[in-house]
Amino acid sequence: MIRVMIVGLGTMGISHALAYDANPDFRIVGLVNRSKPGLPEALRDYPLSHDYAEALARLRPDLVCIATYSDSHADFAVAAMQAGAHVFVEKPLATTVADARRVVDCATATGRKLVVGYILRHHPGWQRLIAEARALGGPYVFRLNLNQQSSGPTWAVHRALMRTTSPIVDCGVHYVDVMCQITDAAPVEVRGMGLRLSDEIAADMYNYGHFQVLFADGSCGWYEAGWGPMMSDTAFFVKDVVSPNGAVSIRMPDTARSDDIDTHTRTATLRVHRVGEGDEDLNMQQEPGHQQLCDAEQGFMARAIAENVDLTRHLTDAVRSLAVCLAADESVRSGKAVKL
Repeated sequence: MIRVMIVGLGTMGISHALAYDANPDFRIVGLVNRSKPGLPEALRDYPLSHDYAEALARLRPDLVCIATYSDSHADFAVAAMQAGAHVFVEKPLATTVADARRVVDCATATGRKLVVGYILRHHPGWQRLIAEARALGGPYVFRLNLNQQSSGPTWAVHRALMRTTSPIVDCGVHYVDVMCQITDAAPVEVRGMGLRLSDEIAADMYNYGHFQVLFADGSCGWYEAGWGPMMSDTAFFVKDVVSPNGAVSIRMPDTARSDDIDTHTRTATLRVHRVGEGDEDLNMQQEPGHQQLCDAEQGFMARAIAENVDLTRHLTDAVRSLAVCLAADESVRSGKAVKL
C-alpha cells in the first residue's frame, strides 16, 4: 500500500486524488491546498492541510503528488524526494531547464521514482499514433496545435495559469514530448512568435503563440497554442505527422469543441497514409476520458514503484520537451532563434 499525499487541488489535483482514492494500491494520507477547495464527495473525509512543509514532515508519505502552479513544482519535488518520498509531478516539470535538471538529479541521487504528468503517454490512441509514425520512418514533419476558445470559469483558469506560464509552455510540453517519442534525435534550435490579445492578462504575457523546432536528424516541428474568448474555433485541433513514406493524422468529428477537456486527448480516427498504398482509417473506439487517463497515470506510478521501472528515457524526454518550450518562450520575447 502506497501512502500518498496530494498537494494542489485544482482540476488536475482533484482528478489525481480521485484516481488514488479508487486504486487499492494507494491510501491517501492527506490533502494540501492553500485555501479550502470545493471537493467531490469521495474526497471530503480526507484530512486537509494548508502548509506543504508541515504536512510533508508530519505525514511522511511514500508518494507526493504535486499539482500546484508550475513555479512551485521543482522545490516541492526536491523537498519530497529528500524526505524519502517518490514523486508524481504535473507538467511542466519546472519553470527553468536548470530546475528541471535539479529535480532529475535529485531523483537519481535519492533513488526515488519521479514521474511527470504527460497524460498522452497513457492514451492508447496516442500510443498507436506514435507507433505508426515510427514505423513510417523519419525524418519527420510535426504539425500540432491546441487552441482553446475559453470563457467564463475556463478563461479565469487560463488567466491564473498565465501568471507563471504561457500557453505554448503549459500545453506545448505534451506535444513536444510526442515529437521526442517519435524521433530519437535531440532538438537543436527553436524559433517562436507570440501576441498578447487581451488586456486581462499581464503586460509581459501573451495568450497566443507558435513555434518551430528543428531536430538533429533533420526533422522539424510546429506547435501553436492560444487561450481566450477571442480564439477561433476553426482548425483548433491539428495533429499531423508527415514522413517521406506517408503521414499519420488525428481526424476529429465536426462536432468537436475546443472548450471540452476530453477533446484535448481524444483521437477519434487515425488516418494512416502510406505512399503508394493509399489511406487506412483506424477507428479509436471506446477511448478513455480525462479521468480514466488520470487513473492510468497513477496505475503507472504504482508499477514504477513496485517494479522498479527504469524512467531514464521518460525523464530525458521531460527535460527536452520543457527545454524546447522554454526556448520558444525566450524566442517570443527576444525575437531571436534559440540554439539548444
